[in-house]
Amino acid sequence: MIAVLLAALIAQATPAPQHLPTMFVHAPHATLTLQVANTEDERETGLMSVTHLPKHAGMVFVFEQDAPITFWMKNTLVPLDMVFVAADGTVRSIAANVPVVPETTPDDAIPRRSGTAKFVIELPAGEAATDGIVTGTRLTDLVELHS
Repeated sequence: MIAVLLAALIAQATPAPQHLPTMFVHAPHATLTLQVANTEDERETGLMSVTHLPKHAGMVFVFEQDAPITFWMKNTLVPLDMVFVAADGTVRSIAANVPVVPETTPDDAIPRRSGTAKFVIELPAGEAATDGIVTGTRLTDLVELHS
């Protein structure tokens, strides 16, 4: 009983990602469980305030077109790998180990990460390499997504 109560308290203290549809993406060394952020509001909220991501889990941001994209890392509380993926599912670039930004950082000093993509996957830091995701990897499951 105490263990159940403790687990419930921990769950309340650790914000979860948004309640969005989930999909599975097959990487070379793992199957990823990703929440799908399709709308502008969902993409803007992203993983803000999330304090923990399990292994092989994260979020995929779906954009209307394959184009240059910049992410602003405000209120991102877990270090991330950001995988920029073309419309055909090919990984173009990876921003690995994007650090947490202290809450006291002024808005104009918050780091940004940029790339050209139709999809951007955010995973726990180090996960892209562990899962075999490198520039040129094909993640064909993403091609089925539409914005």
